[in-house]
Formats: sequence, C-alpha cells, structure tokens
Amino acid sequence: MAIELEGGCRVSKMDEGHPINNGSMKIWRQIDQTTGARAISLRVLEFSQGVSPLIQNRAADEVFYVLEQIDGRPRQAIRCKVHIEGRSYEVEATTGIYLKPEQTMLVENPGIIPVVVVSVQCPELNSDGKVAPVHVRPGSGMSFPGARLNDKREMPTADRWYRVLVDDEVGSKHVTQFVGSIPPGRAPDHFHEYEEVLFILRGTGRMWAGKTTTAIGPGSCVYLPKGQVHCVENTGPDELRLLGVFYPAGSPAVRYEV
Repeated sequence: MAIELEGGCRVSKMDEGHPINNGSMKIWRQIDQTTGARAISLRVLEFSQGVSPLIQNRAADEVFYVLEQIDGRPRQAIRCKVHIEGRSYEVEATTGIYLKPEQTMLVENPGIIPVVVVSVQCPELNSDGKVAPVHVRPGSGMSFPGARLNDKREMPTADRWYRVLVDDEVGSKHVTQFVGSIPPGRAPDHFHEYEEVLFILRGTGRMWAGKTTTAIGPGSCVYLPKGQVHCVENTGPDELRLLGVFYPAGSPAVRYEV
C-alpha cells in the first residue's frame, strides 16, 4: 500500500496494484496526476519475449531505464533491442533511453527473461494546466538517444556521486535522468526547485519528508513535489543506489539545505 508523507511526498512499490496488460507488455502506473503529481509520471513496464506494442508519447518527453535483474543471472544477460523511428539499437541493463515527443518506439525481447523498464514522462504545462506545444530539436537521428551507465563520467558531490544519462546532450531540453549513489548515513534535509521521482535500485534506507518517514528498498517508487523538504537516508552497510528523474531539467548537484 502506498505511503503518503508530508507535503504530498508518496512512496509505493514497483508492482503495487494491478497491471495493465497490453500484448507482451505489462504496465504498473505508480505516479501521475491521479496520485498527486503535477507534471511528471512514473510507470514500470515489463516486456515478455517478443515484440511489444507500439509506444508513442505525443506531447511529452519520456525517458526509460532498463533495470538489472535480481535473479542470479549475469548482468549482461539482460539485453533487448529498441526500435525508434525506424532505427534499431541493442540495449542492455543500466541503459537510459530518451524518446522525444511524437516519436514511436518498439521493444523487442529475444529472451525468456522479462525486460523491466522504468518509464518517466514529463510534459511541459501552461499556466492553465494544459500541455504546451513542444518543439522537437532537429537532429541527424544517427546516434543512440541515451547512454549506458558505465559510459558516463562519475560526478562527485560531497560524499556522493551521480552520473547523468539523459539531458540536453541527447536532445532533451525539459527532463534530466541520472543514477546516484548514497553512502551509509543521512545527509542534511534539503529541497529542489523541480518536481522529482526516484526509483531505488539497490540498498535499504528511509525516505524522509519533513518529519515523516517510511522504509525504502529496491523497487521503491518515490514522488517529491517541487520545494518539498526531504532526505534519503541509507540505513544499510553498503551504498544505496537510485534512479532519479526531474522536471524541469537541470543539475542533480543543485539543492538547497534548510
């Protein structure tokens, strides 16, 4: 059951609720406007063997992250192929993917191991709450619209690090996707000037929003409203690693302590 914390912060599990079944694809909707978000969403997509139905995002930036599998199999076993606007790309676990507004994508899973992907959509809204027109940045379409985690430079910040997978380098003007590492302990409370979702990849800890808190672990989905004071505490002996996506775009290193 989802946990509501102070200020509209929300924590749920990745497979909470009943999935939507669409051919070889299952969809769990964890964060969207129906759960209190304003301009960001988070879905968990599972692709079984075969080619998925068409994925199309007509009016928003969408970013995807291919999860590692916790089933004893080697990391490189999690592979699939994505087809974006007629171009095909081989993709493996820990890869971020960017889909521009109005583009289409298919996911082809050649194996029997399900491919699990975290999807985040970020529309730009007018003052009346409606989706504003998005002008897609032109490009050659030749390079892969995303990045593998191990190919990105580690950026230190205090005693932590992060690696940005999707930003304006791959064409996204509105959304930033990153993976961050948090050591054991608790950092100072802080807030951001953007709306954010988190997905816990490994480790155990607690999500703090103001004076309220709840446990988090692999598969936890977190929604943080703009300006909400919060902190991720690592209560385990090793790193806590998370996937973060925020809107509007910016640097994961920017935060305001209280």
